[in-house]
Amino acid sequence: MTRVVITGIGAVTPVGNDAPTTWKNVVEGRSGVGRTTLFDASDLETQIAAEVKDFDPVTLFGPKAARTMDRYAQFALAGAREAVADAGLTFGPGDNERVAVIVGTGVGGMTTMAQQLHVLNERGPRRVSPFFIPMMLADSAAGHIAIEYGIRGPNMAVISACASGANCIGEAAEMIRHNRVDKAICGAAEAGIIRLSIASFNVMGALSRHNDEPTRACRPFDANRDGFVMGEGAGILVLEKLEDAVARGAHVYAEIIGYGSSADAYHVTAPLENGAGAALAMKGALTSAGLAPSVVDYINAHGTSTPLNDRAETLAIKAVFGDHARRLAVSSTKSVTGHLLGASGAVEAIITAKALQEGIIPPTINYETPDPECDLDYTPNRARPASLRIALSNSFGFGGHNACLALGRYG
Repeated sequence: MTRVVITGIGAVTPVGNDAPTTWKNVVEGRSGVGRTTLFDASDLETQIAAEVKDFDPVTLFGPKAARTMDRYAQFALAGAREAVADAGLTFGPGDNERVAVIVGTGVGGMTTMAQQLHVLNERGPRRVSPFFIPMMLADSAAGHIAIEYGIRGPNMAVISACASGANCIGEAAEMIRHNRVDKAICGAAEAGIIRLSIASFNVMGALSRHNDEPTRACRPFDANRDGFVMGEGAGILVLEKLEDAVARGAHVYAEIIGYGSSADAYHVTAPLENGAGAALAMKGALTSAGLAPSVVDYINAHGTSTPLNDRAETLAIKAVFGDHARRLAVSSTKSVTGHLLGASGAVEAIITAKALQEGIIPPTINYETPDPECDLDYTPNRARPASLRIALSNSFGFGGHNACLALGRYG
């Protein structure tokens, strides 16, 4: 069977505008959450978010190109540039048809949608941007990346709410495994921190309201968790056949060894309370990798810091791993980055790959009060060294979408 490896990574996150900085701050437990600055949030119940800082699209892309991309697509293209450069790849006429670009999002160009609706209402229909439609489309990031590199292979976005990033990576790996392509640029991006989305999540009761302590607001698996903190950013990976990576002397971060995807078929927002759908995705990843549950060392959990999700994921892990669940290291790096919605699974896959490579389990910060219903080893507050061979990365989304990636240490 064709082996698929990660040879390039790129990230734009609330804790770093590149992958090395993101990894360093995740390991050090430096929260990216703060008071919202992208708009006036003073009349909202939630006034905090995990924003990307010091991101200048005009410097990166030029003023004309920056005006024709939604913020989410800007994040994606910046991440792709880093990942492709990191992988040491160039794409010419002879090798641009066997490369896929699969880059998704949860909500797409929501920022552009809100801005242009305001223009329509305040200034009239003739002032709406002619770029509005392509900017808001969920597949525009994948299109921009293909245009940037002249890539003519399969090009698409997988949209599955907060499982989008993991599904994009899993589907890209399957394309390579089944010899449809040789390489893939994959991942996801999100930029949904706008008044409308915060107000909507507030009405649902999904967001933390710890406005007075932003850096301590996201507390996955803690008994006092009260909701997630919205984040933004992108995670982009380069995947390729192991034989090709070895032949060109590429650096390998980790191997994608399994992928599982499932549906709760239960509710448009709430997870199955017993975690059965999430468990099915994890079992699928283990089965496709040919692994017994007992060989898994670490799980990068979905861990949103909401009461229902954290409890359901804990139950799912126990259902899949049995007694071994007590020996597993688990952590939620959303405690540091916030919840990047559709991009979360891609960023967390990068973090999981780095954990395997460096032998470091990143922490779940802000874990202070144990919850009797969440009673696993969540790596509280401090990273720790460990000999890691196999890890899972979990991503679950509204609509009952579940995805799980199994990664293995290379070498």
